[in-house]
Amino acid sequence: MDSVRLDKWLWAARFFKTRGLAKKAIEGGKVHYNGGRAKTSKNVEVGAIVRVPQGWDIWEVEVMALSDQRRGAPEARELYRETEESARRREQEAEARRLTNQVMQHPLKRPDKKQRREIQRFQRNQGD
Repeated sequence: MDSVRLDKWLWAARFFKTRGLAKKAIEGGKVHYNGGRAKTSKNVEVGAIVRVPQGWDIWEVEVMALSDQRRGAPEARELYRETEESARRREQEAEARRLTNQVMQHPLKRPDKKQRREIQRFQRNQGD
């Protein structure tokens, strides 16, 4: 295979569910090709570095192979290799999110009957 458009490669590598979503991300400046913004029609080359947002994470991958057909996930993973720095950064950010979620486990809500009694008891004892 000689060349593949960037939006088609991102779709084939399963970074986006549809080519339309890949196109929107590229046009919105979210996807970077070799350190700069790219156009949808940019031809992908083997060895290029592509930065792709995926939810909370940003993947930085090296293009290992070209494909314009969407295949299964195991085959799609053979199209790219994630850089060491990107994998380390994603793991650190995931750990930080996990720790933050543990702290914020109980959202603010109205106290139940037992908690109201404890609050009233505390307030009565503070008045003495």
